Amino acid sequence: MNTINKKQWIAITAIIAVGLLLSLFILNIDKSMPEGEEHGEESHATAKPHDADSDEDHEHADATQQDQGLHGGAVYSDGDFKLEIVLSEEGGEPRFQIYAFDQDKPLQPTAVQLTMRLTRPSGEQQQIEFEPEKSYWQSIQAIDEPHSFAANITARHGSRTFDFVFSKEEGKVALSDQQITQNGISLQTAGPAHIVSAVKLPGEIRFNEDKTSHVVPRLAGVVESISANLGQAVEKGQVIAVIASTALSEQRSELLSAQKRLELARTTFAREKHLWEAKISAEQDYLQARQVMREMEIAVQNAQQKLIALGASPTVPANSGSLNRYEIRAPFDGMVVEKHIALGEAVKEDASIFTISDLSTVWAEIIVSAKDLNVVQVGKQVTIKATAFDSTASGTLSYVGALMGEQTRTATARVTLDNPQMAWRPGLFITVDLPAKESDVPIAVASDAIQMVKNQATIFIRVPGGFVAQPVTTGLSDGKVTEIAAGLMPGTEYAVNGSFVIKSEQGKSSAEHSH
Repeated sequence: MNTINKKQWIAITAIIAVGLLLSLFILNIDKSMPEGEEHGEESHATAKPHDADSDEDHEHADATQQDQGLHGGAVYSDGDFKLEIVLSEEGGEPRFQIYAFDQDKPLQPTAVQLTMRLTRPSGEQQQIEFEPEKSYWQSIQAIDEPHSFAANITARHGSRTFDFVFSKEEGKVALSDQQITQNGISLQTAGPAHIVSAVKLPGEIRFNEDKTSHVVPRLAGVVESISANLGQAVEKGQVIAVIASTALSEQRSELLSAQKRLELARTTFAREKHLWEAKISAEQDYLQARQVMREMEIAVQNAQQKLIALGASPTVPANSGSLNRYEIRAPFDGMVVEKHIALGEAVKEDASIFTISDLSTVWAEIIVSAKDLNVVQVGKQVTIKATAFDSTASGTLSYVGALMGEQTRTATARVTLDNPQMAWRPGLFITVDLPAKESDVPIAVASDAIQMVKNQATIFIRVPGGFVAQPVTTGLSDGKVTEIAAGLMPGTEYAVNGSFVIKSEQGKSSAEHSH
């Protein structure tokens, strides 16, 4: 190894000296910096001075926040006095844990008095109280989600009082005004409203049974012709089918026979009357002829009434070959909704061969559970909505069943609907809105603004730079406006149309809880 000469020793010594001087200079710079100046946080804290007239000593230095304390929380300092604030979920519920230090020495909870007030983005304020634990203060109340708030905390230590203000914006969805406009997000303000809440009941459109007829032949026979098809509109008295019936032929033959006997009886009566008036025959012959004529008149009337009862004409066709022709006619204006007949088919007298219904009115039959019977009353106005398409109608409850179904344990209610355009077709499923309760509420929002987040009704509140999810408790609703029973203050601005966009952005956010 070469021997180090004198010049090399001098150079090495000079380098070491310069290094020592630079180290001392850097250390002095670090000591002169305020705590927490190196770390940028969303949360911030300041110390507020008290009135100068107070008898106690107060600290007026600016409070600063360090990045992290010994217990993983944010540290806020005012001179030598420090608070480390931890939002802990030990025990399952988030609570504040606060550690106090003076000149970097831990203080027992009994040496410090703490009070805190939280202000939520909704404007709601919450006073937080603390109880001492082994080495820290713990909030008595759980700190509900979302953890986005401004907090004012006052600490008393000895004769000194310190005020800190800090904020937390956990779960904030950042959106600029331009992004809000581009996404079609509209804003409204929470306030009072008049709400008529409604009970939603299922139902179905059915035929108006008062205007529906099951057409039967009344006489057995064989189908000769059919002039009405399924879905065809028919008028009252229109022939819809013709049946050849032997029973009808017998009835018409009876009428013909009675009519012939009546003609003979009338001729005999006229002759006997003339002879009696001429004093040629006895009065007894005249009276007997009159009696026979009246009996024949009754026989003809009886035969005619039988035909009318069968729906046939009370007159005998001129063509004697059509005595068995039985014309089946529509009982009223309506539509053929069922058809059970074919050419050449033999039908019985009680067979339902057509069903004709007047669809200008229909029934909306409503299924009512036992718990809703107290609000379902005859005469109440209801709103009926089709489930398959966008159509609504209004009507009045005309009937509420007095009995509960043995199997379904439900009752039936009914509304008669006008149906001029045939839009309400039997078999269509419907939803019926029945007004249940009417009330003026102090706080309400548009129903479209309410989103479900983790099975909790949530409203997105406008805050500077974006939105914050605010869980709420809902009350009465009429489908358009919903009462907010808890979680929101009047005058709070919130997102309505496009709130689902904010929900989507929140789901994609990578922000985590800072507990």
